Amino acid sequence: MANIKSAIKRARIARKKALRNKMWKSMVRTFIRRFEESLASGDTEKARERYRLAARILDKAASKGIIHKNASSRKKSRLASKLNKALSA
Repeated sequence: MANIKSAIKRARIARKKALRNKMWKSMVRTFIRRFEESLASGDTEKARERYRLAARILDKAASKGIIHKNASSRKKSRLASKLNKALSA
């Protein structure tokens, strides 16, 4: 445990940020899972809407520094290719 006042404060801030990061990463996974569930059910309109929401959440997470911008782009690209494959079938 930290003894110095500034180190105690930094530990407190680190815990807050870790919780915030955990919340955002969980939210990203949830939106991706919902998109994939709607694809699996065959509802392309719902899948299209959920893709838009998932892409928005990914962009927000990247802008906040929760995930890297290239990771966000990669995930969006993979989701878009899944959506396009489902739409063409």
